[in-house]
Parts: sequence; C-alpha cells; structure tokens
Amino acid sequence: MKKILLSAVALLMLFSCQNETTEVAPEASVLARRGCASQEVLEAQLKADPTLALRMNEIEAFTQKAMLSGRLVNGKVEIPVVVNVLYRTAAENISDAQIQSQIDVLNDDFNATNSDFSSTPALFSGVAANVGITFVLETVNRKSTTKSSWGTRDAMKKTKQGGLDPTSPTTKLNMWACTIGGGILGYAQFPGGSTTTDGVVIDSKYFGLSGSGAYPYNLGRTATHEVGHWMNLRHIWGDATCGSDLVSDTPTHNTANYGVPAYPHYSTCTGTPVEMTMNYMDYTDDRGMYMFSNGQKSRMAAIFVSGGSRAGFGI
Repeated sequence: MKKILLSAVALLMLFSCQNETTEVAPEASVLARRGCASQEVLEAQLKADPTLALRMNEIEAFTQKAMLSGRLVNGKVEIPVVVNVLYRTAAENISDAQIQSQIDVLNDDFNATNSDFSSTPALFSGVAANVGITFVLETVNRKSTTKSSWGTRDAMKKTKQGGLDPTSPTTKLNMWACTIGGGILGYAQFPGGSTTTDGVVIDSKYFGLSGSGAYPYNLGRTATHEVGHWMNLRHIWGDATCGSDLVSDTPTHNTANYGVPAYPHYSTCTGTPVEMTMNYMDYTDDRGMYMFSNGQKSRMAAIFVSGGSRAGFGI
C-alpha cells in the first residue's frame, strides 16, 4: 500500500515530477490505447496560473484532514448534469438516448450496480466501493460548428471561441461531447481550476453506449474515468513510475495498464503487489475496468462536504 503524501512541499514536488509525463496517444493507436489528457491539461494550467498549485495544495490538505478526522458523512450527493453537444456531422450530434445511456452508466458505476462489479477479485472485494453518488441529466445544449476537432485547450468551453460556456459550474457538472482529436478520448478539470472551464470533455465517439464503432471504449467508462478526475482522483499509477495516487488502499502500479490484463498482474514496485487493473482510474479497456476503492470513495466525498472544493453540490 502506498503512503499518502501530506505536506504541501511533497505535493509541489509531485506536480513537478508529473510534468515529465505525457498522455497524448498517437491518432493511429486510438483504438488500441486509452488517451486521457486530464494530466496534460493540468500541467498546462499550472504553468499558466502559478496560484493553481497553491489552491490545489489547500484542497489536498483539506481532503486529507477530512478523511483522517472522520468528517465525512453518509449523506447523498446528487449531481445535476448539463451536456453540451458540439457537432459538425450528424454522427457527432449524438442522440438524447445516447446521452441518457451515459448518465445511466455513471449511475451504475458510481453505485456499484454495474453488472461487472461482481467480477472484482477476492483480493480487492473488501475495498471495492459503492461511492453512492448519483447523476441526473438536467439539460442538453446543442450547437452546430465548422470545427473538425477541438483539441485540449478548452476552446469547446468558450462561446467566444465557437464552443459553449459552462452552465452554473459551481452547482452543475458540465460535460462537452465533441471531437477532441489527437487520440484523446476525454479529459477533465481537477478541483481548484477556473469555474469558466470547469467540467469534463468526452469525444463524441466514446460518449455513452456508442456501439461497436468505438470498441474497445464503447461502454461509457471514459466518462466514469474523467468524472473520477473531476472528483479529485488521480491516475492509479500516480503519473510516475511507481507513483502515488494519494489513496491508501490502491496498490502501487508500475505505470498505466492497457487492454485487459490477465489477473493477477504483479507490479515490480516495492513489495510486488498485485495491481488493481480493474480500477476505473487505470487505462484499461472499458470492459476491463469496473470498480472504485473505498479510499477513492473517501477522497471523492471530501470535496463535497462543507468547506470542500465542490461544496456547492452539498452533502
């Protein structure tokens, strides 16, 4: 088990080390390897805004204190969701049914009602979590565009750049469905960033139960992964070789895993633990990820309590 990094100095070192990591997958390998740009976007935001690291350090200190002090409660968080669809082609203008299918997947995955949750190995069954957060689709906004791809510089989140501004981001989860490009399936903004760009971006090909055309990312788990980031979860390998995801009950991973690794998959990090490759915060195929851990649950819950970075959603 990993030691949790507590001090601001250690966290600043963590951000520094993570700048050596890249997540952009080549376009040719998009169907073979998951591409999430959340860490890449965070690195760019940290460079552009030196105060962001301080805000994130404060959020981390609050999170650790809330987890250690038992401040978390068993209240329910219900997240209103606004989906912003930006489309150039009819295929990109995804249907209301496909959008609702994504909301359904989020509800299953965050409440352990997904059918594959029962596949959790016995080794991890004691820490497999029902996060207990629900999602309700509130609004779908649609906008026709001439853009063939949007990249990861948040243009889709800005009306002045042809996108759509977020709606009430302190009390609603905004999601953008569009063509991202660059082999990126999605990315999210971590707590602490600007409200003007807060939310989650998912490539429209991987939004919801989109069918065999998006295999092996056709089960809606890209959004589960990215919403995990939006709720302050790191990649399970800590974006560094044998790094820390700041969660105590997830094993140390060498690096990202792809495809569907055969169980048990051993790490070569200290103690050679069995890696939790089925965790949503790894890079495995959609059919290979199906659980959060209790430690991740506590970390997510901490942002919603009074004083937390997303307290506007409330517990």
